[in-house]
Amino acid sequence: MSASTAPPEELFPASTIPADAANAFPEGYRLRPLRRDDHGAGFVDCLRALTWVGDMTEAEFQERYDDMARSNGTYFYLVVEHQGRAVGTGALVAEKKFIHNRGKCGHIEEMSIAKEHQGKGLGLKMVQALNALAAAVGCYKTILNCGERTEQFYVKCGYHNSGIEMSQYFEEAVDAYHRG
Repeated sequence: MSASTAPPEELFPASTIPADAANAFPEGYRLRPLRRDDHGAGFVDCLRALTWVGDMTEAEFQERYDDMARSNGTYFYLVVEHQGRAVGTGALVAEKKFIHNRGKCGHIEEMSIAKEHQGKGLGLKMVQALNALAAAVGCYKTILNCGERTEQFYVKCGYHNSGIEMSQYFEEAVDAYHRG
């Protein structure tokens, strides 16, 4: 890639994150956009606390990152950084709709805080930051899927059960951890 078409080093401009959301994290923790060099900086390990990731190489990570970066205004991955390492992540996927006056619905995805940093309020701050970001980019609502194990956490974050999730998988049946 030439310098003019090189993917951005951050998935989206940090200035997109509302300041009050970014500044709400405890001392020593910093909220920022996902960076192209985060593969080896703890990001993938954070995701492994959530579900199976597979053996993703740095090149595969960067290929997916580049795909997301080209979808300008759709993918907003946030990273909580502590001592130079990613210790938490959450994503907002802004789905463009025809309904609601061509509105955008924000999907909260891949919420995960590294086990050793859980219990410090980082998950709640991440959800609040994702919601603030969703409002800032024009989403009329956010939705998420969760299991019974995490339902009370999301209730604490202001969410309520609004229906039943349905799914159909197109891969060989595997255990819940590997299914995702």
